Amino acid sequence: MSRKTKASIAVLVSGGGTNLQALIDAEQKGIITSGHISLVISNNPGAYALTRAANAGIETAVITRKGCGDQQAMEAKIIETLESHDIDLIILAGFMSILSSDFTGKYDHRIINVHPSLIPSFCGEGFYGLRVHEAALAKGVRVTGATVHYVNEIPDGGEIIMQKAVNIRENDTPESLQKRVMRLAEWKILPAAAEKVSAQIIASIQ
Repeated sequence: MSRKTKASIAVLVSGGGTNLQALIDAEQKGIITSGHISLVISNNPGAYALTRAANAGIETAVITRKGCGDQQAMEAKIIETLESHDIDLIILAGFMSILSSDFTGKYDHRIINVHPSLIPSFCGEGFYGLRVHEAALAKGVRVTGATVHYVNEIPDGGEIIMQKAVNIRENDTPESLQKRVMRLAEWKILPAAAEKVSAQIIASIQ
């Protein structure tokens, strides 16, 4: 059996896929060299992220809770799909479904997520998307940012891998802040963390 030179990456998505695009671009530019995006799974058949994956020649799969019957069956189908593609690393990039402890426990230190705040601020259950930025502005903080962390059974509770700060401006709206955090933080540290963890995985299986 030949030894792996790159970690096989699956990206789980639900929406537009801007973070997926950042990962695809990073691999094409040689920022990610220790991993290869080989699969994109969506729990939303209408997700534009699927089009981004197809445009990049990446295999896709749609696995929905409705189509499977319940969360447990959906997770079982996702696991089956990951195993059939020999996936080493799972990246959650706007995946709008909380994974069970059974799932996260099976992939200990093999699932990473990007969250649009500096954890432990504005994180946990109910904090996603624009809600995070609305909360930051309502609180009056002057600095926010993004965090890439390992995923465990606690929402946003896993060990932090990377963080990047972004200053909040006087006239920021949740929408303007969301765009700036994506551009200056999420799209930088998610590919960097993907490379770091991929390299660690490859080193561990050699």
